[in-house]
Amino acid sequence: MLKSFVLFPIVAVLSVSTQAATLPGDAANGKKLYDASCTSCHNDSVHTRKDHKIKSLEGLTEQIHNCEHMTDVTLGKTQVNDLVKYLNETYYKFK
Repeated sequence: MLKSFVLFPIVAVLSVSTQAATLPGDAANGKKLYDASCTSCHNDSVHTRKDHKIKSLEGLTEQIHNCEHMTDVTLGKTQVNDLVKYLNETYYKFK
């Protein structure tokens, strides 16, 4: 029984870490894309304000596509994944 109490927290931590690691994309490349493409319209405070509209990974991806349309920028699937991974790891922390 004691082993269960010791193992449960370890398994719980590993489970969360695995979920974040399985998100496709390259956060380092996402940061480069963000710095090159996104900061011309806004700074990172848009991600940290209390009333931000992004509530999920799907919402984050949708917002990136909205930004593409507003700026006439076309991103490939890999680039979108990179941005989602970077923004999620840096600001949102969705699971």
